Amino acid sequence: MTIQEKITDILDRLSKAPLPVIDLSLTRITQFLNMLDNPEKRLPPVIHVAGTNGKGSLVAYLQAIFTEAGFLVHSYISPHLVSFSERIIINGKQITDEKLLDVLQRVEQKSKNFPLTFYEATTAAAFLAFSENNADILLLETGLGGRLDATNIVEKPLLTAITPIGMDHMNFLGNNLLEIAQEKAGIIKNSVPCVVGNQAIEVNELLKIIAQQKNAPLFIQGRDYKITAYKQAFDYIEDNEQLDNLVPSLAGKHQYENAATAIACIKRLPQFQISEKNIRSGIQKAVWNARLQLLKSGNLVEILPKDWNLWLDGGHNPAAGAILANWCEHNNKKPYLIVGMVQGKDAQGFLSPLKEYAQSTYLVPIIGEETSMQPKDLAAAIANLSLDINIETSVKAALERIVSEVDAKTVDILICGSLYLAGKVLAQNDLNKRG
Repeated sequence: MTIQEKITDILDRLSKAPLPVIDLSLTRITQFLNMLDNPEKRLPPVIHVAGTNGKGSLVAYLQAIFTEAGFLVHSYISPHLVSFSERIIINGKQITDEKLLDVLQRVEQKSKNFPLTFYEATTAAAFLAFSENNADILLLETGLGGRLDATNIVEKPLLTAITPIGMDHMNFLGNNLLEIAQEKAGIIKNSVPCVVGNQAIEVNELLKIIAQQKNAPLFIQGRDYKITAYKQAFDYIEDNEQLDNLVPSLAGKHQYENAATAIACIKRLPQFQISEKNIRSGIQKAVWNARLQLLKSGNLVEILPKDWNLWLDGGHNPAAGAILANWCEHNNKKPYLIVGMVQGKDAQGFLSPLKEYAQSTYLVPIIGEETSMQPKDLAAAIANLSLDINIETSVKAALERIVSEVDAKTVDILICGSLYLAGKVLAQNDLNKRG
């Protein structure tokens, strides 16, 4: 059995382990980490990130900026797109199969008589890996919420950051924006500075109250730092300081805000001595797959005529739909949509902002994903949006149909609706890739 097969087997067993009794606290993960000799207490300095949209992009910008400045950076993200090792970045590189197998085996062995959720177990494995490899900074992204997320076991991060909060995971976090924000704000720690991305007014007011209770300095976009946006660049403004003509590597005007939040985080950490040149270069080099990613080659791209563009985005909630609509408006895009979603998501809320930009919409299943919505059910959920709806058996079939039916020199196709779908697309596009 290969190392990768052993990893897959352990992950499969962890995902199917009997679930523990519901425990709305961090008691279980605390007890388990104690059994591992508390790796969470031997981590590099931590920047802890929560939010609904933009967490991954913020981590990508910070990773690139710190790396440009010569620092060693770990990061922890979820979910992964293609390979689980994407979740655990050791000094800028995905964890090796050998190290991943090692930490997973140790966690599985300790957890045989101590039931854990899959996320708790894999977070414990990540903490082991991070604690055993030196770095200057750890970028730690919450998986879900904040207050009760397993990553919130870190008692004293160097800095916290909260990206835009929207309606998502309501079955876990709450039925309205303020309830969800209350959960996300659980990462705010006593006397630890917190940088806040663009939020609804009522969310900012709630965060101010919570931060004041914890004596945590708050730095809010629109109040403490601002941006001036242009067609392809933005200016960052804070007090009497201004960084002009910053060009993010990631597509979409919303990335100006994510990049600005990264800069605001860096400005709160003068001990790292990061230059303006490092910031500019990092923002231009950040990489984050499936966030308005233009696929330039691969199996699926080869289906399309030469001058057509294939875009991929993992957005799946109403705020993400609004972001994609803003991208369409900002760049004069009228894309053909290929959409797959998982059960429980607000399909109508996600697609409603896109209805005035979509040429046609092709609904597909997420093949191999148990929670995938069937295209006919997805069609019923968005029936009142007056979209031109087509049902196809796969992304490949949808692409082939668009090619056969559309006669135009330049066409934009946007695959969206789920990170699970995005992962499948990346894997399929790279499969047996030529050249």
